[in-house]
Amino acid sequence: MSAAEAGPGDGVIIKVSARPVAETVARFTAIAKAKGLRVFAVIDQAAEARQAGLALRDTVLVVFGNPAAGTPVMAAAPLSALDLPLKFAVWDDGGQTKVSYVAPEAIAARYGLDSALAANLAAIGPLTDALVALDA
Repeated sequence: MSAAEAGPGDGVIIKVSARPVAETVARFTAIAKAKGLRVFAVIDQAAEARQAGLALRDTVLVVFGNPAAGTPVMAAAPLSALDLPLKFAVWDDGGQTKVSYVAPEAIAARYGLDSALAANLAAIGPLTDALVALDA
């Protein structure tokens, strides 16, 4: 990881997927559907870069959530809408697929959320664990 990239000290979690970027994103879509989550957007940032005549490694931003969990957070801390719905990037790092997101604890601290509201953000950890798991 280069000095220009975020890392754990910045509240960013980085996990490794054994699958290519596109397959990792497709797998998440299936996991989200099975868990009743909404995938609000899948943004292929590399494709957008190509349309602008630029090169970018495979990079996809996935925006997802559960309005029943996120709405109380935004009601209590309106600026949390800057971080919600939750999102993660799936990107190619020299042939290794990585899944990166802002730790829910960092988001909770940023907006001064109490433990009950912070718990509404915690699902991203187990979801991304399931995403990068080698089974299925």
